[in-house]
Amino acid sequence: MASGHFIHSNAANIGPFMTADVNEVAGKSFDYIVVGGGACGCPLAATLSKSYSVLLVERGGSPYGNHLIEDESSLGLYNILPDEPTSFSQLFVSEEGVANVRGRVLGGTTAINGGFYSRAGEDFIERAGWDGELVKDAYEWVESKVVFRPYKLTSWQSVAKEALVEAGVTPFNGFTLEHVEGTKIGGSIFDVNIKRHTSADLLTLGNFERLTVLLNATVQNVIFQHAGDGKRPRARGIRLIKSHSTNSDVYEVFLNQPKKGGSWGDVILSAGALGSPQILMLSGIGPHEQLKHFNISPVINTTEVGKGMQDNPGLALVLNISQALQKQPPAAAQIVGVANDFRISIASLTAPISLNTTTKIISAKVANPLSRGELTLNSTDPRQNPTVKFNYYEKDSDLNECVQMARLIERAARTESIEKFLGTKQSGIVDGGGSIEEKLRGLCKKNVSTIGHYHGGCLVGSVVDADYKVFGVEGLRVLDMSTFLDSPGTNPMATVMMLGRYQGIKMLRERHGRK
Repeated sequence: MASGHFIHSNAANIGPFMTADVNEVAGKSFDYIVVGGGACGCPLAATLSKSYSVLLVERGGSPYGNHLIEDESSLGLYNILPDEPTSFSQLFVSEEGVANVRGRVLGGTTAINGGFYSRAGEDFIERAGWDGELVKDAYEWVESKVVFRPYKLTSWQSVAKEALVEAGVTPFNGFTLEHVEGTKIGGSIFDVNIKRHTSADLLTLGNFERLTVLLNATVQNVIFQHAGDGKRPRARGIRLIKSHSTNSDVYEVFLNQPKKGGSWGDVILSAGALGSPQILMLSGIGPHEQLKHFNISPVINTTEVGKGMQDNPGLALVLNISQALQKQPPAAAQIVGVANDFRISIASLTAPISLNTTTKIISAKVANPLSRGELTLNSTDPRQNPTVKFNYYEKDSDLNECVQMARLIERAARTESIEKFLGTKQSGIVDGGGSIEEKLRGLCKKNVSTIGHYHGGCLVGSVVDADYKVFGVEGLRVLDMSTFLDSPGTNPMATVMMLGRYQGIKMLRERHGRK
């Protein structure tokens, strides 16, 4: 970690550059427009603002002062609260019936997740073709602001650590941010006061004079300029609407026209694995048959937008616990295990089941599934969820991996460490008799769950190039989890935040004529 790593400011009010009044930006021009103030969009906007004017558009509100976001004791409560249009999380249900959430607040899913911070493995970085030194610098830049070492393990996390090691998830690696096999203590975006820090805090590292953050505004589509002389269409700006308004007013914001001989900036979609492919389609970039169905004027006919959607299939085992333990507040995972040659990630947490009751859960995910699905439009209203099907367990190898995952969860749950702490023996995952293998396969299919690490829809090589530029047009990039073929590490948050910083630096170098 970088020196001074544990010194953080409390970003209760991150500056006068934040507004929810769309009229303050309507009709204006900026060097860069970033769509989506989530894990990637915030560090990207902060980095670009060092040299250029940047507008960051976020469909939700501010995370600051909201105890449901900031307090670890409120972790996961959004799952049991009503899903209103103004909620900071938005429920969506896949075609398989698996409930999931999207962040709808500045900070994106970093404002609603479990807060576990772990870097990607070296093989992921190599496959992505990223510069290793710049990746390291970008991680450390993020970590200097929003990442903390747990100052002590909770009693339950201490038990979870012993249980995973007892179940064979070895070695115990102590504290590390690296993606290593075995059991480890990871980083956290919760500080020593158990307060959450989100990617929105990274905006404080930008230049306030060049950075404008527009809240509660939803981007409808990208505006293109058609040269008509054989050149590719160029992104010129965006159209947006108020997120919570019932009127149909549409506002426009533009990219700055460069001076003679100068270079253009970009519209950059960082709206997530659901939002970015959805906006591309609403802008006329996608399968023509689908666009035609919604009367969307086509710009580029590409069948690849929305393809390659993937979610890591998971299982979650609810443990038998006493009423006294049910009164403990929600708490994030501090311990994670990486098993089966990096193919399974396993952790435990204290999760809410009502406003005043919690339970202990052991959950795991298949780290590198092969099954893939698709995202399609459901409406021309950008505030509505698109339709997504992940095709869990389409590939039999993923189902086989889940069987191994179920066995590992059961081993951990029935360790002496957990049974001694809980004071009760845990029942088996499936009843005896018959083929246990077939019962476990059935269990995997029936009880598939999610940890919210879904990705894909705008894959590198299919929809965007290695610099995240959208094929077939100029001035438009996509930069978020929608570009990922796999979910990095045990948790993608660290790498998505890193990527915003990493690619921001690369874009500045590119525009300044440096490699």
